[in-house]
Amino acid sequence: MPDVTSPYQPGTPCWVDLAAPDQQAAIDFYASVFGWTGEIGPPETGGYAVCQLKGRPVAGIMAALAMDNQPPPPTVWTTYLAADDADTASEAVSKAGGTILMPVTDVMSLGRMCIAADPTGAVFGVWQAVDFPGAGIVNEHGALIWNELNTTDRSAAAAFYRAALGIENVPLQGADNYYALKVKDRAVGGMQPMSEQMAPDTPSHWLPYFSVADTDRTVAKVTAAGGAALQQPFDMMAGRMAVVTDPQGATFAVITPNPLNQG
Repeated sequence: MPDVTSPYQPGTPCWVDLAAPDQQAAIDFYASVFGWTGEIGPPETGGYAVCQLKGRPVAGIMAALAMDNQPPPPTVWTTYLAADDADTASEAVSKAGGTILMPVTDVMSLGRMCIAADPTGAVFGVWQAVDFPGAGIVNEHGALIWNELNTTDRSAAAAFYRAALGIENVPLQGADNYYALKVKDRAVGGMQPMSEQMAPDTPSHWLPYFSVADTDRTVAKVTAAGGAALQQPFDMMAGRMAVVTDPQGATFAVITPNPLNQG
């Protein structure tokens, strides 16, 4: 991921948050695994918890509540893509064949956002920063380092993100059937066809990766805290990684990056 010494360029993943049935249990789990600090927020924010690492915002955790006669949201991590103007981005998403699941709304003075799904069904957020730019720490132990789109139709997804948000994709050298997502010629994420190792009914989705100092030790922490490993630690081009779930079923990846791939 890019550093955060400057605003996130449009199209760049800038934030992740989790909707969990038991918000406090989720906060406690990620505190034990990554060392985050956080607490349930005030009523005017819907209790939204902005978790921190080293005193800087790293991710959000909210309660998965049913609203307006709708079922509660699934227990998943959502990736937010930066936009200069959320309304313009929302229109572009619809025009490019995406679906707006939650229309553009103001989040106090922090920013404006919407939730959408791409044509292959992967859900993501759009974030227009006002007072809150997004993650204030990345690429360090316990912080976001990569966001990966796993899709049932790579060609359709590639065309959509290019048209809607200006995100280009190019084959990643040395990686079979893996594509780098680029903003202004800088890799900000990845894309790949759905893995055969995934369950057949797994929908297209964005998967957040968190950097860790020791993948094996982190997976041990995850399982000790009630989570599970979907893919045990393995070595790959970018480092040593694993795919895990928290005790409430939210999936994420952890990676100890090779030095050349960090930053």
